[in-house]
Amino acid sequence: MTADKRALRAAVLARRDALDPAARATASDAISARLLALPSLARAHTVAAYLSFGSELDTAAFVRAVIASGRRLILPRAERASRALTMHAVTDLDGALLPGPFGIREPDPARCPAVAPDQIDFVLVPGVAFTPRCERLGYGGGFYDRFLPRCTRAPALVAAAFALQVVETLPLEPTDLPVDRVITESGEFAREP
Repeated sequence: MTADKRALRAAVLARRDALDPAARATASDAISARLLALPSLARAHTVAAYLSFGSELDTAAFVRAVIASGRRLILPRAERASRALTMHAVTDLDGALLPGPFGIREPDPARCPAVAPDQIDFVLVPGVAFTPRCERLGYGGGFYDRFLPRCTRAPALVAAAFALQVVETLPLEPTDLPVDRVITESGEFAREP
């Protein structure tokens, strides 16, 4: 299973990395617009998101819009040794972030208070690949698969990805958690209840 996951991650990431920067920017804008129009986001008071890195879709417009809307934005800090995420409220994207262990900007815990998982209403979940049934293949660390069960309020779990990241099947294990919805530049998929 692990070798299958590794191979699929490499293939999808290679396709994503090869995406033309202008096409990536256009698709990111379309995905952000779809995310911001979601009823589940409109109902949310506390929104967990992530800051993009590498060839991921650009989440900057989304996180800035969440802050501008008056909702509470929380971003993760990754604890490499324990493979755990802690979430922190962020109001200043320019001055309250530090470089994290994976090269992703993270909240400065001295300036961004921790937020309990049971306060989250909406989670933008990262990933490498997804299926039309909203199954998810992450980056391999298990950070979100360990974090999401701690969100006791059953927040909306939404993934945003380029259409090229949606595949028909994934090599999944019982610990690989699905999301409720996958948003792409060309449409969206919802998990059957």
